Amino acid sequence: MSDINPAETLEQLQQLQKESGDLKSQLAILRISEPIFSPDAENQSQSLSKRTSDASAIDNPTPASLEADLTHYKELFSKLRFSYVEQVTKEKFLRAIVGDPPLVVGHNENVELETQLAEVKAELKASKEEVRMMIEEMEKTGRDLANRYNNVELQMTQLSTLPESIENLESTIAELRAKQASDAEASSSQNLPLPATLSLVAEREAELAALNRQLAAVQNALPRKTREAEAMERELGALNDGSQRRSPRLERLRGKARGRK
Repeated sequence: MSDINPAETLEQLQQLQKESGDLKSQLAILRISEPIFSPDAENQSQSLSKRTSDASAIDNPTPASLEADLTHYKELFSKLRFSYVEQVTKEKFLRAIVGDPPLVVGHNENVELETQLAEVKAELKASKEEVRMMIEEMEKTGRDLANRYNNVELQMTQLSTLPESIENLESTIAELRAKQASDAEASSSQNLPLPATLSLVAEREAELAALNRQLAAVQNALPRKTREAEAMERELGALNDGSQRRSPRLERLRGKARGRK
């Protein structure tokens, strides 16, 4: 496996980013929002109804602005649906009463229509539940992609500083190797071949054995020397006591000698 060069990898990523443009502009949620933020769509929506929010006029869309737009279009769709149902109902009613012959709906037909309406409502509810689950899955996937994108950005930032760190480490390794070589030259005894090393070890062991013998002899002579020192201390104490007793007598003799003179 060939070694990976961080500098080349970073250069390839930067080249890919330049070719594909800003990664944030390639996100699917922003591509979905582009028709909403296009001038044609904005003019059409303003021609239908005066908006109370200008969230779609933002140059850089954010999740908050997209959510505001989504809420606005939901409300607008609800109003348009109510108007459509109202207009279609009026049209069908007028056509039924002015038709030739007039369309008369009986009780049985109403029961059948109510049954069909209940089935359609059940299908619509199931579709809404499916859509809700799909939205939850999309939100989960979006969060996962956002976390992965943040990790990629963090790794790219770390990768941009990695070549400099590698150069510093390589220079540090070179300095340590040079220092190790100089230390090896200074201490030639650490670089001896095996026979010379064994001979040096034997010499050091002989010196150590001689020192151990001298130490044992000194330890054996230590009690005798201690006793001699104690005897000398006792003799010195006796001499001190004798000199202290002779001192008054010498003073009296010296006084008598001065009186005779």
